[in-house]
Amino acid sequence: MIILVCLNLAVAQTVEKVVELPVQIYETSGLECFEGNFLTHNDSGGKPILYLFSEAGKLLESYLIPNAKNKDWEDLTRDEDLFYISDTGNNNGSRKKLKILMIDPKKNFDLVGEINIKYKNQKNFEKRKKHPYDVEAIAALPKALVLFSKNRKTFTTELYFIPKKEGSYSLKPKRSLPVNSLITGADYNDRLKLFALVAYNNEGEQFIYTLPNFNSKKLEKLQFIKHKIPVDRAQIEAIKIIDQNTFWVTSEAKGKNPPRLFKIKI
Repeated sequence: MIILVCLNLAVAQTVEKVVELPVQIYETSGLECFEGNFLTHNDSGGKPILYLFSEAGKLLESYLIPNAKNKDWEDLTRDEDLFYISDTGNNNGSRKKLKILMIDPKKNFDLVGEINIKYKNQKNFEKRKKHPYDVEAIAALPKALVLFSKNRKTFTTELYFIPKKEGSYSLKPKRSLPVNSLITGADYNDRLKLFALVAYNNEGEQFIYTLPNFNSKKLEKLQFIKHKIPVDRAQIEAIKIIDQNTFWVTSEAKGKNPPRLFKIKI
């Protein structure tokens, strides 16, 4: 029997810092650290560029990735050697070519490999609004990558595990979590054994989910805690763990609001 503990915290979360980001990253959709600063990228249709910016919101550098294309970049993660860009956005459920780009910062951010993926159970590729075949969140474990689905049909999130090796893989979920929202970003801290996700619902509310004591061999014991983010008129798409209770998140430009970096305390 699978037992899942889900907790909702009623206590208010705190926004400790808000930074306006450069207009060049108006659709910031992934977030990682690099040399004491942040890396991000734009969403679907943007140029194949990683943007380096400071904690103060200053654009420092742009890294054009040769031989790459931004079909629908949705998230960014890294390990000790490489960055991984999840080109897996699939709003309409009609994409047949989904991939994760492997980027080497030691080689001037060259594209050094691709991981091709498909959903084992997907047979229908017609455009539709409600379907389970969208992924906008990726994080790196020491020996694998984990994808979290943005399930537009059931508002759950499915966990998919794939090797950090070039090749073609068929995705089959290892777990499904009843998050009751749409997951848009993920991060993992191996020292803390902590996963953190960001999400939103149809009412425009924004959330952080924490998954403490993560153990990939004991997914039946996986539990999450849901935290509402006190930020309005935003679309938060990326997260980076600072410590057990503190996180960086970024929001795309929304209405009259520019893209922003938030420091959130839960």
